Amino acid sequence: MDTDSIMLQKRKRAARMLRVLKRLFPNANGTELIYETPWQLLVSVILSAQCTDKKVNEVTAKLFKKYPDLKDYIRLKQSVLQRIIYSTGFYRMKAKNILAAALVIKDTFDCMIPRTLSEMLSIPGVARKTANVVLGNLYGIAEGVVVDTHVMRLSKLLGLTAHSNPSKIEQDLMLIIPKKDWFQFSNLLVLYGRYICTARRHDHSKCLLSLI
Repeated sequence: MDTDSIMLQKRKRAARMLRVLKRLFPNANGTELIYETPWQLLVSVILSAQCTDKKVNEVTAKLFKKYPDLKDYIRLKQSVLQRIIYSTGFYRMKAKNILAAALVIKDTFDCMIPRTLSEMLSIPGVARKTANVVLGNLYGIAEGVVVDTHVMRLSKLLGLTAHSNPSKIEQDLMLIIPKKDWFQFSNLLVLYGRYICTARRHDHSKCLLSLI
């Protein structure tokens, strides 16, 4: 089978998967992180690195109650922030990045979360995954596919990619999924991996998407 035929098959299979995912999670609406403002979303996404959304939401419930606005982080001491976010892991680096991000957003973007990938990537602590999550949830802008641990694991298991590197996985998914569906596909695949085809040992061959 030639490369074009293989690619066409993958595109058709990805489309079928998306239809199934939409039926499984009809009320899915972006991230499960809890936030009220664009700045709070960015903070939450930075904290979510190597941490569950559930734990992040527990931590930010306290954090945002005391420090809700971007301006609060301009004056906040790193040691204070570290104590609050300690349980999310990598707390020193996360605290450093959040406080640095606050300064950049205030000075460079007039306290507004920017709308382009290149601008997002200029913010401390923001890589492609974080940028894609924030742009998609805030503005409905899809500059790429969000590749988190669930998307990485399932993309390989489901034969959508042969790679393990997140950047290469993202490129593969962008080739087989229409751009208009990039953001939704990754969000739904995260939910599928979180609640149905989990990382715990099980018979993956019997999972719904494996049967497509």
